[in-house]
Amino acid sequence: MTTSTDINQKELFGHPIGLYVLFFTEMWERFSYYGMRAILVLYLVGLTTGDNPGLGWSNGEALALYGWYTMLVYVASIPGGWIADKLIGQKKSVLYGAILLCFGHGILAVEEYWAFYTGLGLIIAGVGMLKPNISTMVGGLYKQGDIRRDKGFTIFYIGINLGAFLSSLIVGYVGEVHGWHYGFGLAGIGMLLGLAVYMYGQKYLLHVGNFMGTSDNEEEREAANKPLTSVEKDRVIVLLISFLLVIVFWGAFEQAGGLMNIYASEKTDRMLMGMEIPASWFQSLNAMFIIFLGTSVAAYWASRKLKGKVSTSLFKMIIGLIIMGTGFFFMSAASAEHESSGSSAMYWLVLAYLFHTVGELCISPVALSYITKLAPLKYGSLMMGVYFAMTGFGNKLAGLLGESAENLGEFTVFTGIAIFCVAFGLLVMIFRKKLETLTHGVEDVEIDFTKATNETEGFELAND
Repeated sequence: MTTSTDINQKELFGHPIGLYVLFFTEMWERFSYYGMRAILVLYLVGLTTGDNPGLGWSNGEALALYGWYTMLVYVASIPGGWIADKLIGQKKSVLYGAILLCFGHGILAVEEYWAFYTGLGLIIAGVGMLKPNISTMVGGLYKQGDIRRDKGFTIFYIGINLGAFLSSLIVGYVGEVHGWHYGFGLAGIGMLLGLAVYMYGQKYLLHVGNFMGTSDNEEEREAANKPLTSVEKDRVIVLLISFLLVIVFWGAFEQAGGLMNIYASEKTDRMLMGMEIPASWFQSLNAMFIIFLGTSVAAYWASRKLKGKVSTSLFKMIIGLIIMGTGFFFMSAASAEHESSGSSAMYWLVLAYLFHTVGELCISPVALSYITKLAPLKYGSLMMGVYFAMTGFGNKLAGLLGESAENLGEFTVFTGIAIFCVAFGLLVMIFRKKLETLTHGVEDVEIDFTKATNETEGFELAND
């Protein structure tokens, strides 16, 4: 993790302007990724005949590839983080990752098998370079102990989901109605816009994301050669244990792009006022809820902190897993309705995505911020890469669970996921206090109540 050395950074709504540069860069990167993801499985299982032919794969084959792909996208964050920490820094890693993504999405627009697999490979490499490093740069905008850090990550996270929301609607529509490869190409245009924003905003990122070995910050140069202290080792242990929550969470949550996507397409009554809602549009619900609820959830946790109530990062993550798991009971109800009547209502999906979103807001941006608090300086990007790798393993788990639905049935899979997530969250809650002692008070900061109040007002203004 690289810390900012410029104490006079220009601010907007109480946060460094560099945050908004990274916000829009990541927004367009996620537009490209989630746009492609929204139509990937539907393209794979689509009929090989007609005006918009797919590849004609079985559901099991499509979900298997989806699981491997989404796992490798995030596992690639480990070498991406290592390259940044040891060789070139986060800033250049994000640049090279963005360039790889532009080529990857562009190649997917070509209607050939070689182009399909080449494009996926380049996207895997590009996300691996960009994803862990841009998130670490967000943390670098704030000094250690700055209460604005968690809120800054929530703003950043809203950018992620603004891109996901727009892409599910726009790319999903273009892909399903006008042609899968037009959709893939449109995702590539989004990534080009992200690259342009990042290049334009470099003047606001001068003191963040630089390679530590050549940094003009003496603290960073010294940290690059020091062995880890016992306190740093304890904090790494807490991070690694917290990553178990991440694997379970994403293993369940990522049913959205796989099993729940197919369920929406095949078993949900999608007629609304005489129009059939495209299945891919349901992918936008999660992002839409995040845009509307993101600042509210962040403000709720900030309010608890100011009142002295439990609001530690680990507590938030546990609560997030439990809430998200509860959302799968709505999918159990949808499956039961389908078994009895041959179809299920759309509102079950809407309710499930609502609970999944609230859970995500409690765990994902919080985990990103938690890493920048606990990770040793010289391993900041690598630890962020490990986090995203855990996300990747969760994605692979999601694919395996989705495949099992062909034999076990959706009701069994959805109900099993719900029960396991809630039970696992409660189990970790039992050991929460013991784990938090290993952080050695990293979150025990003095709160400037005046500053905190001003920031809350800025958050409300930004939300307006």
